Amino acid sequence: MAAIRSRDTKPELIVRRFLWSRGFRYRLCSDRLPGHPDLVLRKYRTCIFVNGCFWHGHENCSRYSLPKTNTRFWEEKIERNRRRDADVQQKLAQMGWHSIVVWECTLKGSRRAATLESLAFTLNHIFLRDRSSAYPAPAGGDGLDMAAEEAAE
Repeated sequence: MAAIRSRDTKPELIVRRFLWSRGFRYRLCSDRLPGHPDLVLRKYRTCIFVNGCFWHGHENCSRYSLPKTNTRFWEEKIERNRRRDADVQQKLAQMGWHSIVVWECTLKGSRRAATLESLAFTLNHIFLRDRSSAYPAPAGGDGLDMAAEEAAE
C-alpha cells in the first residue's frame, strides 16, 4: 500500500487540467481545512474531493469489490474511510463550504466529458447563487481561520 499515492493521481490530474483550462483557480491539498481536500476553490467556497472507487467504497461501482483475502480488514478499513468522508463533509458544511465529490469511475471513457462539464456547471451555479444571495458571508472571514483555530484547540 505504500506505493499508492494520495496526491497527483491520474483522476486528480484530469480534473485539475480541466478546471485550469476553464479559468478556475484553486489551491491543492489545503491542510487548513478538515479532510485536506484535493482542490480548494476559495472564490467559490468549494472543496473538491477526487475519490478512488476502491478506497472510498463507491457503491454499485464495478471498480469497488472487496479482496477475497483478509476481507474483514478491508471491510473495516473502507467503512472507516466512508465515515471519515461523511464527517469531513459535515464539518465543511458547518463552516459554510460546499463539497463536491468526483469519483474515479466517472472520469473513465465516455463519461469523462459529461462529468467535467457537470463539474464546471455546478461551480458556476454555486458562484452565481452565492453572489446573488441575500445572506452575508459567515463570521470569521473565509472559514480557513476558523479551521486553524479549531485545530489549535
